[in-house]
Amino acid sequence: MNFIETLPNYAKDIKLNLSSILMRNNTVLNDQQFYGTLVATAMMCKNKMLIKSIVELASEKISADEISAAKAASALMAMNNIYYRFTHLASNQDYAKMPANLRMSLIANPGIPKNDFELFSIAVSAINGCGKCIDAHEKVLLSHQVTKEMIQEVVRIAAIIHSVAMILETENCCSNCSCGCGNT
Repeated sequence: MNFIETLPNYAKDIKLNLSSILMRNNTVLNDQQFYGTLVATAMMCKNKMLIKSIVELASEKISADEISAAKAASALMAMNNIYYRFTHLASNQDYAKMPANLRMSLIANPGIPKNDFELFSIAVSAINGCGKCIDAHEKVLLSHQVTKEMIQEVVRIAAIIHSVAMILETENCCSNCSCGCGNT
């Protein structure tokens, strides 16, 4: 990831945190969980250079189907987090009682282990700030013997990836940088 060195000096802690997670020190996640979380959270953060770099990195460790499932988790949570955050925050509780009428059959059969898909989903839900979705995914994960440490790690990854994406976006990375992404 050539862009890491282009992060500005004020982002030294973010750069160190990103480097640390990418070295996978003390991780409790397997490759699919780790790289899938990177992909799902990068997708949600919408920075094209970051997505490209993360997907390239992940493709060295996990299959195209696993990358696709991580992208699908991000896409579904983009929809669900808005809807369920609204039902959670609206003063009128009638909305929470109405059927969502949102197609989300992939959640039941994501093509990868359900726990991994749920980990991606909770990480994306943390970025989007949907407490109702966070609670729902945490409940499923804990009921399937996923540890709190695993949940905490995917959320930590989400926080770091979100920060990196924000820095890249606000500093207009690629207008005059040497990250190698090819954008100008």
